[in-house]
Amino acid sequence: MRSAAGQFLVDREGRRKAIIIPLAKYRRLLEDLHDLAVVAERRKEKAISLDEMKRRLRAHGRVEHPLQANDLNCS
Repeated sequence: MRSAAGQFLVDREGRRKAIIIPLAKYRRLLEDLHDLAVVAERRKEKAISLDEMKRRLRAHGRVEHPLQANDLNCS
């Protein structure tokens, strides 16, 4: 049996028991599952502002200092 999402393995009665999906799709699903687990773990944490998050990221060297409007050379 085939579907757009993958190929099903069925038992003798034709009931779906497993699915075969491309490895890339499996990896994306695992990443999504991990992201959801992190969200669930952090659900009760106090929210912080975007400015505070940027400050923390800069303090830990995760992002460079923000660009200034005149650095963009927009004409």
